[in-house]
Amino acid sequence: MSSHQAAAAAAVDQGPDPRRWKALAVIAVAQLMIVLDITIVNIALPSAQKDLGISNGDRQWVITAYTLAFGGLLLLGGRLGDLYGRKRTFVIGLLGFAGASALGGAAVGSVMLFASRALQGGFGALLAPSALGLLSTTFSDPRERSTAFGIFGAIAGGGSAIGFIAGGVLTQYLNWRWCLFVNVPIAIGAALAAVRLLKRDHIAKGTRVKLDLPGAFLGCGGLLAIVYGTSEAEHRGWADSLVLGCLIGGALLLVLFVLVERRTAHALLPIHIVANRNRGGAALSVGLAVVGLFGLFLFLTYYLQVIKGFSPLLTGVAFLPMTAAIIASSTGLAARLMTRVPSRNLIVPGLLLAASGMAWLTQLKVSSPYAASVLPAEILLGVGMGMVFMPSMSLATLGVAPNETGAAAATINSAQQVGGSIGTALLNTIAASATTAYLVGRNAGSQAVQNTAAVHGYVVATTVALGVLLFAAVLAFFMVDHRPAPGEATGESADASVHALAEEATGS
Repeated sequence: MSSHQAAAAAAVDQGPDPRRWKALAVIAVAQLMIVLDITIVNIALPSAQKDLGISNGDRQWVITAYTLAFGGLLLLGGRLGDLYGRKRTFVIGLLGFAGASALGGAAVGSVMLFASRALQGGFGALLAPSALGLLSTTFSDPRERSTAFGIFGAIAGGGSAIGFIAGGVLTQYLNWRWCLFVNVPIAIGAALAAVRLLKRDHIAKGTRVKLDLPGAFLGCGGLLAIVYGTSEAEHRGWADSLVLGCLIGGALLLVLFVLVERRTAHALLPIHIVANRNRGGAALSVGLAVVGLFGLFLFLTYYLQVIKGFSPLLTGVAFLPMTAAIIASSTGLAARLMTRVPSRNLIVPGLLLAASGMAWLTQLKVSSPYAASVLPAEILLGVGMGMVFMPSMSLATLGVAPNETGAAAATINSAQQVGGSIGTALLNTIAASATTAYLVGRNAGSQAVQNTAAVHGYVVATTVALGVLLFAAVLAFFMVDHRPAPGEATGESADASVHALAEEATGS
């Protein structure tokens, strides 16, 4: 029996960890902090820009510095968890995130703020795959696993909207700095709880494999280049030489990364993880779904605040129905059905429901009321995304050898982060171009014409997002073919999960 098989069998023999639900709460809080930090700063950005004297050309670095470090370093962060223990990297990530947040909240200039956001992203890249890896190893029973991943998926999908609400409250009633300071007590509290509640998975020095440094350079470098290129495209344009150079260079680095990983004994990302059609399909489904979702957050925020005159706090509250729909769909619908129906039967209908919500928003006009035009679309999108996120997050690590769950978790997180970055840059550029084209030959000095042009741009970009979601549904239909094991529907046994782990370990 291999070491992986022995570890898996031992986990079943010992029975479930009695502290696993408390551990889930700690992991969920950490994941929520990571996800909402991407959007909470959006609401605070105008105030921070004015307070620190940041130029219009540089203000995007408050967002980009975070996404660059986070998206680019996820693969490395996931592998470090596999090599040195996920509990250790989870706690280090939390404490580092707290320190970086404190630094940002105390920033006295733009460079200090940008640097702190990059540090936040770096420690987030260490924390996020460790959280998903710990979740995978903490819950082995299929029924409990589906519930745990339902909660985790709901947080992954709804955390962005919660960030808008928190950002509105903190900015409107306290100060923009509290959008960063608020992470400090949360992260420290979660780290202290993690030390007490999470199982120790420390790997002794003599049994550690070498870190794949060439893979780390090529993989992280390729992702960094692509995320940077898409971020710069937002204001430089897609035809800019720097943007094209980054995108092409990043793609070439990733091609080299795949070639190197195929020949490396201890790869940063074992290729069989993404070559598996279910895990590959799950990563593509999440990445493409988030392309539309993050773009939607951007457009609806501007539509509600600039066109409809909503306050920052009211804008955040307006996103609550979508958050509630994601949580209800993940925990109430998808979690119950995951052990009974094939994953494809959840992911594909979920993407089609989300696409119908996007289609609803293509009818948006300046005069459209929130209750009749935005609210129904939010509910459709929320229900659909909940059906996509939960099974996809579960498939990301299902059947992966215990020593590779960090790499598998980093893959789905990378898909989510890079998808969000590309979606925001791509759809924002499309919207801006459509708005400019609409104003040609019209009275651009009229506020009414400007508002109509802006909404026209949002509708054009939303139509593209609709196409992306439909394409994702087609991909998921042909790629995802996972079916629950016979015992999963009744929760008879966790043996199927253990056998899958053992087979994957033997095959690798």
